[in-house]
Amino acid sequence: MRAVHLGLLSFLIGTTPAFAGAVEQSLRPQMRPGSGVISMAVIVSSDLPVRSLRPQLRPETQGNAVIVQASANPGFDNWIAGFRGRAVAQGVNGQVFDRAFRGVTFNPEIVAKDRNQSEFKREIWDYLDSAVSPVRVKNGQEALRRNRRALDRIEAHYGVEKEVVAAVWGMESTYGERLGDLPLIQSLATLAYDGRRGAFFEKQLIAALQILQSGDVTPENMKGSWAGAMGHTQFIPTSYLAYAVDFTGDGKRDIWSDNPTDALASTAAYLKRFGWTKGQPWGVEVRLPRGFSTGSAKSKRMPSQWAAQGVVGVDGRAVRDYGGASIYLPAGLQGPAFMVFDNFGVIKRYNNSDAYAMGVGHLADRIGGGPEVQGAWPRGYNPLSFDERMEMQRRLQRKGFGVEKIDGIIGPNTVNAIRAFQQSVGATPDGLPSQELLALLKRS
Repeated sequence: MRAVHLGLLSFLIGTTPAFAGAVEQSLRPQMRPGSGVISMAVIVSSDLPVRSLRPQLRPETQGNAVIVQASANPGFDNWIAGFRGRAVAQGVNGQVFDRAFRGVTFNPEIVAKDRNQSEFKREIWDYLDSAVSPVRVKNGQEALRRNRRALDRIEAHYGVEKEVVAAVWGMESTYGERLGDLPLIQSLATLAYDGRRGAFFEKQLIAALQILQSGDVTPENMKGSWAGAMGHTQFIPTSYLAYAVDFTGDGKRDIWSDNPTDALASTAAYLKRFGWTKGQPWGVEVRLPRGFSTGSAKSKRMPSQWAAQGVVGVDGRAVRDYGGASIYLPAGLQGPAFMVFDNFGVIKRYNNSDAYAMGVGHLADRIGGGPEVQGAWPRGYNPLSFDERMEMQRRLQRKGFGVEKIDGIIGPNTVNAIRAFQQSVGATPDGLPSQELLALLKRS
């Protein structure tokens, strides 16, 4: 989520926790809270009533002195006091800790978001409509032009194509538009104290304090998503410590600044670490022979071997032998088919989701001037063009059905608005952005 990403987004797609290398297997837990993207679903957060606790005095140590502050959550304050000792035992300087926690309070809204995530089902074609929308492609091409010099250097150094790095950037923070603006220490401390995965978030909190101790960022500027993802490409703290780089040479690994160079280089370094092969596509759309057996799809074979069995590119020619590949059928035999290579799996190290990997890969292709998916998706409805989706959103908004942004992206908010409108006129509330829906909006 992205979301999934986005995430992706972000929408983007998550699953169960898994982490890269000695630290983690991906930049964030693959069930990426707050990123927006999960496997074939989008996470939607809802608020819960917050219990008010009686104010109480809290002792807080700073050096040998004891500072007493008013608090609304004594349990959280006691947890901080205990956590301070654990952090110092792991090498965090006490003064760094005290400065980082100055003014930090328990944020019940963070816990509500963590505990109350309702899944909104989303098919792969609807996900890609948003992840690789015309606006995201256009903005990606503009972002690539603006940052071409840095991205060319990054590609030359790490061997990761600039379009791929730009695509991750687009999926994770909409090219730097949505970095997250919540104080990271407060978010992580809240989740470590009262979240579903306290041990995981305490580990991230220790890492965040180590980042502050290194001098790469100040507590005031260390901001991110409510779940602790940071910067242009949404690293979590442990992944930052393991993979972030200072590519500008200013002595800091700054993934938060207006200059995205360090963040983009860190993303390339991460992908290289997990085996990115320059010149190998993530995947290639293919045509399957009649009677193709899905049982053989996961077999790994050279494209020439697949061609011998009738699996060829959409142009009718054998795919080049870029390396071993399997066949990916995101919508089954009724939808488009793709021959995917090892780089597809490398993208999944960033977020362990097939849909996310396809979103990044296809977005990279489109940023580079590649075509849209040629095969037809089994949508089950007559889809709207991008401009028609924006017209639909405008009409819903004018009728008071809660569309927040006219962007052509059909996320949970827009789908809920569609359903509410359909219910209001006695239509089946399927939430589908169809030609039939637009015609109904025009008539009513």
